[in-house]
Amino acid sequence: MAVRRYRVEGEVQGVGFRWYVREQARALGLAGWVRNEPDGAVVLVASGEAMALDTLERVLTIGPQYSTVSNVVRRELTSFDAMGLPTPFLIER
Repeated sequence: MAVRRYRVEGEVQGVGFRWYVREQARALGLAGWVRNEPDGAVVLVASGEAMALDTLERVLTIGPQYSTVSNVVRRELTSFDAMGLPTPFLIER
């Protein structure tokens, strides 16, 4: 199992980005959460199989219709960070 934190920058708020991430992550069987940041970015933490996380990362670079992703920053976390991550994947408010 792998755990990753992503910060997605660009036009990613107000365009259904969190919903898009939640649906993609659930389809990939990932645990975790996604939320908007005050600076306009979207941040998420996801855990699951490394291949599923690689797929999610590719999805993040594309985004839903009407979004424009300018940067995706990935940080590897430890399995300790996966403790308590919600399943199914959810949107934090």
